Parts: sequence; C-alpha cells; structure tokens
Amino acid sequence: MITVSQLLKTVPTADGDLDILRGIDLEIAAGTSAAIVGASGSGKSTLLGLLAGMDVATAGEIWLDGERLSDLDENQRARLRADKVGFVFQSFQLLPALTARENVMLPLELAGVTNAGQIAERYLCDVGLESRLEHYPTTLSGGEQQRVAIARAFARQPRILFADEPTGNLDTRTGERVIELLFELNDRADTTLVLVTHDERLAQRCDKRFSMTAGELQSL
Repeated sequence: MITVSQLLKTVPTADGDLDILRGIDLEIAAGTSAAIVGASGSGKSTLLGLLAGMDVATAGEIWLDGERLSDLDENQRARLRADKVGFVFQSFQLLPALTARENVMLPLELAGVTNAGQIAERYLCDVGLESRLEHYPTTLSGGEQQRVAIARAFARQPRILFADEPTGNLDTRTGERVIELLFELNDRADTTLVLVTHDERLAQRCDKRFSMTAGELQSL
C-alpha cells in the first residue's frame, strides 16, 4: 500500500542546506495501521506531507497504492488524494460558515456524489453527533469538532487515512473517545491508517510503530 525508499527532504537555509528527512525506508501494508512518534521538529509532519503527495521529496521514491508519486505532476497528485486519501488534522480544519453536516458534505459534493447529505448524516451518526448535525463549529466542543473531522475523512471511503496529531488539542478523556472512534471506523472500512502523534495511547493501538529522530526513522 505504502512503500518508501531512501527518501530525502532538504531545504535551503541561510546557513546552508538542512536535511529534514535522511534516507527514509518504510513499508505499510494495506489495511494496517502505523504510528510515527517523535519530538517536535523531528520531521514527522514533513514525512506525512510527502506520503500524501502534498510536498515533493528532494530524492528517493514513494509508492502510494501502486502509484509512484514522482511520476505524477501536481494536478495528478491532487487527483490521487481526492480519490484515495483522507485527512484528520490536529486543528480540525472545519469551515466555520458551514454546519457539521455541510462540512462533511462538502468534499462529497466536490467529488460529484449525489447523495452527499445522506452519507454525511450517516457518518455523523456513526460518531455520535446525530443531535448536532445543524450546529456550526463555534458551537461544538473540541472533541465534537474532531468527530466531525473524522466523519468527513471517512465519508469519502478513502483507501488511506493520514492523521496528524488527531488528539493533540483534546483533553485525556475526549482523546480516548476520539481514539476509539478512529479505530472503530478504520476497522470497519479496512482503511490503511498512518498517524503522526505524541500520544502513546494512540501509538500503542497501531499495528506498527516508528520513531523519528532528527530526520531518521526507526521501527519500534
């Protein structure tokens, strides 16, 4: 499902080139879950962005569901993400002018799905928000906003789900509930799940765990 070979990401700085990722090798099988842990600044989020085709590597190769990302231009990578990839972010990334239902509906409508409203409602019910469908993000708690984000990610039925610190803005109890929902929906959909997290509870739930230190990745 995901294969990475000798991945390198270098950025220019005033003091010369800085290696953010150094020769990353990684394999994640379809339908499994993997956690990438490490200190802030270690390169975790950079790696996630490269895996999702949101950034371009300096060297090395990434295969995502059989497609080599270096063979794709920006538009083709965007289409690949739209067709196969879902995201859950620490900051929720909900549109404040849209209700919970509308936030989940939006990517479905952009993809031309005709019954977007019904699908959105079903997934919001799955995450326990059946009474909050018409509420705006500002009237929802942090945990409720993250549940909307999870419903939005899974509603497209992605082959791969990337989550960047999905419990980072939540208290312990709410984070535990979000973790349960994330894995419950993931098991049901047989999605490949890749997490970047500081949360050891979340990492322990994954099939594989990796540690990132100064741009280098090690299996735990």
